[in-house]
Amino acid sequence: MITRFCSRECAYKADNDRKKTERREAKRQELIAKIPVNRPYISIAEATVLFGVSKNTIHRHIKSGKIPAINLGQRLTRISRVHLETIYTVVDLPEETKEQPVKLQYEPNECYTINEISEKFGVSLSTINKTIRRNSIPRRQVGKFVYVPKVLINKIFAGK
Repeated sequence: MITRFCSRECAYKADNDRKKTERREAKRQELIAKIPVNRPYISIAEATVLFGVSKNTIHRHIKSGKIPAINLGQRLTRISRVHLETIYTVVDLPEETKEQPVKLQYEPNECYTINEISEKFGVSLSTINKTIRRNSIPRRQVGKFVYVPKVLINKIFAGK
């Protein structure tokens, strides 16, 4: 088994962060799709997506008078798209390609088990496990055996 995180809690937190980012990006893409190109006044939320500027910055510019705004009611502030385009450039974010993590395919003849490492280099099992974690060495569990690449282990323990 190849682990990426130090514990289940860390893996859980990272998974929640990933899901939150995906939801935020989906909401952003949905908002971009709804914005008409020819509309002269846009909402503050649409401006933050189009120009990559925070809401606080836009509110500050409205308050200082740099950007003219129309308040059509509570939460219905509209700002001039033309004025925003003179101050900011439209952000074109390219679609990110999601890279899948590469699964390492080591053959059993290219790997040591934890016990083999202990016997060969005369190191305790706990030291081996700590070293594997500290150096982020990929490991693979098959049944009750944990396999670790010989090349990486030899680099670390050869000097000892």
